[in-house]
Amino acid sequence: MSGDDVGKAVEGCVAALRPAVDRDWERVGAGSLEWSCRQTAEHVAGALLAYAGQLAGRARDSYVPFSLTLDEGTDNAGLLHVVETAGVLLATTVRTTPPGVRAFHPHPFGSADREGFAAMGVAEVLLHTHDLTEGLGLAHAPDEELAESVLTRLFPHVQPGPAPWPTLLWATGRGELPGRAPVTDWRWRNNLVIPTERLALTGIRPDAARDLRLGGDGGLTWIEGGPYEGTREAAGFLVKGYEAGVHRPEFGVFALVRQEDGRAVGGIGFHGAPDEEGRVEIGYDLAEGARGRGYATEAVCALTEAALAREDVDVVLATIEHDNTASQRVVARAGFVRATLDEERIAHEHHAVDTGLRLYVRRA
Repeated sequence: MSGDDVGKAVEGCVAALRPAVDRDWERVGAGSLEWSCRQTAEHVAGALLAYAGQLAGRARDSYVPFSLTLDEGTDNAGLLHVVETAGVLLATTVRTTPPGVRAFHPHPFGSADREGFAAMGVAEVLLHTHDLTEGLGLAHAPDEELAESVLTRLFPHVQPGPAPWPTLLWATGRGELPGRAPVTDWRWRNNLVIPTERLALTGIRPDAARDLRLGGDGGLTWIEGGPYEGTREAAGFLVKGYEAGVHRPEFGVFALVRQEDGRAVGGIGFHGAPDEEGRVEIGYDLAEGARGRGYATEAVCALTEAALAREDVDVVLATIEHDNTASQRVVARAGFVRATLDEERIAHEHHAVDTGLRLYVRRA
């Protein structure tokens, strides 16, 4: 998601609201919100400016301590100009920020990259333009591609609906979808990144996974020979989970991005969410040019520690071909041990593990 997307969303917002600039926005409620239309429009401008500030300032642990204050007497036309200006600031910041940079945002993992801030800005604009136009009785038909981009980047836990925009409205408590219960509490989710000494385990979003599955690069810069076939296969499973509404991003697929040059060298991830007994299985691969340098061990250690730190995970599993001694050494260095016969039997029964594979476990 790019600065151009931010610009497109803001342009649509201003065009939709401009016919009502002569009305009293203070006296009109913004759709189902408790705010007035004036307060909502000011919030949009403030959010765009704040996201630009977070990303440009490389905020680490909190919000940059500033806020938007309009000059006394600013009318609605002037307020729309501020929305346009804040949109340009965010769009420009997104365009000029390197791909690997992340800045503080609390929900849910404490940071977001440039695509995340772009998506949050677009979400603020699309959703609150809906609130404003609903309150003012104006027409509003947002770009469906923008709505879909917001869903795949910020709502990867939400099963796609028949069309993106109605699904986004439903997911944020603003509409109904046939066969789904009303949403009363919601929050978007930026992708998870787990840093290590040399790598950044970067959560792959559903749209990137779809591209990987179809033979693309998933928006990543890969070393020669990447991505390897296991990463593409895992991306396909992620897409299936997303389309079925069972994808949990924290138990998804991660690209192994080398911090020194921003190049992806492999992939690692989970075979699914934990079962009822707190067991979760991992898999990983590396492009051939990245092997033999300890990247796999570093990634397996980091992902395993992150999983076992959760309350819903007690055991991490890894299944490895009996003749793949290199991978067996990787999991051994990460603290895994060969499973007992009973554990292997249970794995065969419940996880459809091939009896020709060896099972390794790491317990909390």
